[in-house]
Amino acid sequence: MEQHPTLIENTRLHDLGDGFVVRRMLPVLAARHVGPFVFYDHMGPVDFAPGKGLDVRPHPHIGLATVTWLFEGTIRHRDSIGSLADITPGAVNWMTAGRGIVHSERTPPDARRDGQRMHGIQVWVALPRVDEEVAPEFHHHDAESLPHIRQVGAELVLIAGTGYGKASPVKVFAPMFFVEARLEAGAEVPLPQEHAERGVHVVEGEVSWGDVTLTDSQMAVQAGAAAPPVRAKKTSRLMLFGGAPLDGERHLWWNFVSSSRERIEQAKADWADQRFGKVAGDEHEFIPLPA
Repeated sequence: MEQHPTLIENTRLHDLGDGFVVRRMLPVLAARHVGPFVFYDHMGPVDFAPGKGLDVRPHPHIGLATVTWLFEGTIRHRDSIGSLADITPGAVNWMTAGRGIVHSERTPPDARRDGQRMHGIQVWVALPRVDEEVAPEFHHHDAESLPHIRQVGAELVLIAGTGYGKASPVKVFAPMFFVEARLEAGAEVPLPQEHAERGVHVVEGEVSWGDVTLTDSQMAVQAGAAAPPVRAKKTSRLMLFGGAPLDGERHLWWNFVSSSRERIEQAKADWADQRFGKVAGDEHEFIPLPA
């Protein structure tokens, strides 16, 4: 039976400085998670002046995987397992934290010198209970390696997971889908029916999804055996995401995700005592444990 989508309200804005605003869309009271997605941020857009940029100092994660999907700009990723990669539009950099990783995200020197426009999405995907303590990993996938699906009036990129008869090369741990979709006015796109929980985020434009209308920076979620298609009222860019329900609730505290409160307490103590690894090339700063 098809269930109606629910509009997500009470999203929160966070100003990170220099005009860089992040909209926290998940978790909220109406949707703590959608499939394995437990955290969803819409970053920007922002125009950094020459000499300005993003500086997210080294910080830890456990129990999750992160992916940053950029529409514009470049972010340099470094982590405690020795990874160094520039995140660019259309490419996937998937970091599995597992039992623990530390990373930093900064504007590369050339982009900082010249200034740049930054706009993108960052999500956290909770790992299944059996995989929460896996060894940390980092994988880069070029834009050309991702499946592109073309439909009438629509072009989709399958960032991770499965959908539309395709599978992304990105290593995931549970059934899920994460898609960027660009729709012309009047075009219609279905949601993958093999996944029981689904979300639609309108980055820009206007769409109807069942009886819900979504415009810029709005999100709706839906669950059930079937989902209505999404129809663009004007040219739109969307993110489609979801997957199988989580195998139990997750606790989120700061940058830590776990099925166990005790494990989060251990991670807090480990970071306070600096028992996580260091980020090669970015060893001199870190974000302290929140009070």
